[in-house]
Amino acid sequence: MKLQKYIVVLLALLLVGMNGAWAHGRSHFGVYVGPPVWGPVWYPPPYYYPPRVIVVPPAQPPVYIEQQDAAPAAAPESGGQQYWYYCASAKGYYPYIKDCPGGWQKILPQPER
Repeated sequence: MKLQKYIVVLLALLLVGMNGAWAHGRSHFGVYVGPPVWGPVWYPPPYYYPPRVIVVPPAQPPVYIEQQDAAPAAAPESGGQQYWYYCASAKGYYPYIKDCPGGWQKILPQPER
């Protein structure tokens, strides 16, 4: 009777263990005979490769292109006489003041004293 129970339990365990194997169409069963091995006692440790070195080239520096400033609406005309252009609302001269909402006034250049 004990032997029959042992065989039934053994067959049940085999069927449960082989259930997943049948889904893949193969089964494995093995018995290990020998001293218990709980780690790399008789085997050398596995060889680990050093990490790969990834070389990243430095980024190219940004390139800046300086653009010419556009002249105001009443830009100085080329001619015999040159003028300064004064903006009364901003209280400044061209090219220090770029836009003048009230319009530009032509002023004859004055030498510094």
